[in-house]
Amino acid sequence: MLDTLDAAAVRRWCAGGLAALKRHQGEIDQLNVYPVPDGDTGTNLVLTLTSAQQALAMDLDTLPDSGPTAHGHALRLMAQGALLGARGNSGVILSQILRGFADEAAGAPAVRGRELAAALRSGAAAAYTAVARPVEGTVLTVVAAAAAAADRADSDDLAAVAQVAARGAAEALARTPEQLPALAQAGVVDAGGRGLCVLLDALVEVLTGESAGRPAPTPRSARPADAVARETGSDEYAYEVQFLLDARAEAVAGMRRALDALGDSLVVVGDGRKPESTWNVHVHVNDVGAAVEAGVAAGRPYRISVTRFADQPEPPRGPVSDGRAAVVVATGGGIAELFAAEGATVVPGNPSTGELLDAVLGTGAARVVVLPNDPNTEAVASAAAREARRHGIRVSVVPTRSPVQALAALAVRDGERRFEDDVIAMAEAAGACRYAEVCHASREALTVAGPCRPGDVLALVEGEVHLIGTDLTDTCAAVVDRMLGGGGEMVTLLSGVDAPAGLTDAVRAHVARRWPFVEVHAYPGGQPFYPLLVGIE
Repeated sequence: MLDTLDAAAVRRWCAGGLAALKRHQGEIDQLNVYPVPDGDTGTNLVLTLTSAQQALAMDLDTLPDSGPTAHGHALRLMAQGALLGARGNSGVILSQILRGFADEAAGAPAVRGRELAAALRSGAAAAYTAVARPVEGTVLTVVAAAAAAADRADSDDLAAVAQVAARGAAEALARTPEQLPALAQAGVVDAGGRGLCVLLDALVEVLTGESAGRPAPTPRSARPADAVARETGSDEYAYEVQFLLDARAEAVAGMRRALDALGDSLVVVGDGRKPESTWNVHVHVNDVGAAVEAGVAAGRPYRISVTRFADQPEPPRGPVSDGRAAVVVATGGGIAELFAAEGATVVPGNPSTGELLDAVLGTGAARVVVLPNDPNTEAVASAAAREARRHGIRVSVVPTRSPVQALAALAVRDGERRFEDDVIAMAEAAGACRYAEVCHASREALTVAGPCRPGDVLALVEGEVHLIGTDLTDTCAAVVDRMLGGGGEMVTLLSGVDAPAGLTDAVRAHVARRWPFVEVHAYPGGQPFYPLLVGIE
């Protein structure tokens, strides 16, 4: 039983928390409010805490000559690592909880029960501050309940206070469906709150020693860009491609064959979960697009990294000119090509804070606009923008929630305007572009448009299910009709990687018949999950 939270305990907590999140990753991912197949809270929390673990692992217990206590140094390393690796809203909020926790606890000579309660209060406050529009019934409610329970304990007994806090968090988690109707309708609790409960339980295990697991293996630190070497394989292949993949073993077997035919140095390792595992994929190829497409065909690839062996210089780490640049997050090869044609720097979907920060610094520009194209990534983009300002770069985030909004924003970009005026014009163009997504339901659920079953076609307008159908083409046409009924002069269609041949042609022909004065632009987007994305301007 530990009396104080020392640096060694912080490290064990991070390792134990990461191991616990991995065990519960699939469960947390399944806590979806909407029946679309993109629930990734568990994955984002794992990746976020992995980055925190890496920051602690690379430190090797060294302390600066002056500054924080040993436990404070460890807590701040953990928080900073989580910030740079934060993915999605859940990851960003967790990083802020850890930051607030570290800020409060670092200055205390020893962290006992009352100091733990104060650190939890600080973490809760930082999390609420990080969210523009706090919503109760989420991880915010859960961390606030943990802090309140710890306060009521009013004790210096560290283990007892931790146990009370974890119990308070679990009770608050159970009440989240009462606070958010969407959770009640789906029959789930909040995913981010569940992840926080897992971390608090891991802290209790570290402090009491009752059921502590083995520490997670120490991850290797990332190699800088100019230190990349060809570790294996023939120099016949120019690119190293790496990504994480969520897929079933049988699908991965087909991907292995496809990648083996494309290149060499193929390594595919999984975490052993059934029926679907998370796989780490590595291969050397000449055709990067084909390698990524093989991953898309097998499951859900993310954290895609591409390195060209011939590239030696490291990207600049600060502004080298007074110019401007745009950084855009894109999922799908076709969408990425559209943004690249507009002169934007493209970052693969679901990036971490550190990956977005590297992209901003890599532009070499002093003024950068970031287009996140997803509500979850918006929080990550804001965190990256704050970090970039420490490097003297002015960064503005235009809160785009769909690639079609980013296309509208880039279309009005004008380098002759003042930067602030240009950002306003881009934000106005994005806001004026209404967007929709069409996909297939992954499970039975009750939506605002009524009940749906697995395989039904869902049309979401601005994130809400508006139509439920059985035929993909008919539903796509119907949602375009519904949106044009509110006005519009131009329709943008982006077809997904799984879209049937002729889908956009059929929708284009429908618009020509029903709305003859409306302009239609159609492009192959290549995005997963959504056969069609629609923009109306």
